[in-house]
Amino acid sequence: MPQVSFIKLTDWELWGLAGAGGFAIFLTIFFASIRKTAYVQAYNDHLRLITPFLRLNISYRRIRRTYSAEMGILFPIKNKSAWRQGLMRPLAAKTAVILELTGFPISQFALRLFISPLFFPDKTPRLALLVPDWIAFSTELESRRGARGNPAHQPPDSPNSGLLSSISKAKK
Repeated sequence: MPQVSFIKLTDWELWGLAGAGGFAIFLTIFFASIRKTAYVQAYNDHLRLITPFLRLNISYRRIRRTYSAEMGILFPIKNKSAWRQGLMRPLAAKTAVILELTGFPISQFALRLFISPLFFPDKTPRLALLVPDWIAFSTELESRRGARGNPAHQPPDSPNSGLLSSISKAKK
């Protein structure tokens, strides 16, 4: 019958291993739960980019133009390591909305600390946004950007609409 010998560890070593294992399990649950919490939302005067660690408002005045492109064209898989190729393959056929900006709202260094490198196609001030329905998002974004520049498209709850309606009622 084979004899089995165990490694003898002190109490503090066992507690250290248990703590490290508990911390690893906590991190796994934490990262699994936050991976779907990033989103982009268009408002009347700005675009809000929300990630688990950063909330960023991008004024429509910063956006020069928007267009769509495939992720595989923005980030060619051939130039990546095997590990990154495995990460990029499922995203390569998806379409992203590219925001060409006059400049980033905060420094690019700070953005890169909190946002994935897949948001930055190159060193220029551009952001690649991978959204579930790029056509609907692009349409909403352009309509809000267009409404911002056109006073006839102001929302009814804006301060100017109340002023204009009171003037038109006074003339009658």
